[in-house]
Amino acid sequence: MSDYLKDVRHYDAAADEATVAKIVKHLGIALRNRDSSLVSCTDPEELKRVRTNWVEKKLGLTDAAKADAAIESVCAAMKADNSKSRVTFYYLTAKALGALGKL
Repeated sequence: MSDYLKDVRHYDAAADEATVAKIVKHLGIALRNRDSSLVSCTDPEELKRVRTNWVEKKLGLTDAAKADAAIESVCAAMKADNSKSRVTFYYLTAKALGALGKL
C-alpha cells in the first residue's frame, strides 16, 4: 500500500491515504499481475476500459466527452512515466473529474 501512496503523492502531494486504499481495494486482484496493474495511454481499448469500468461504473459519470478529456489530461500529466500505475491513474482521473468524494 505504501508504494501506491508514494506514487500517487508524486503527482498529488496532498493525496489522502484512505482514498488511495479504496482504489487499491477496488482494483484487488488486478494489481497482482504487472500487466493489469499498469495503464497504457497508447492503447485505445485500454483507455475505453478505464472510461467504462472506472469512470462510468465506479464514479457514475456518463458524459463520455468529459471522461475522455479527464483521461487524456492524466495521460499528459503522466507522460514521462513509462510504467503508469493503475492506482495512480485512477486516482488522478477521479481528481480531474472532481469525484474523489465518490470513492
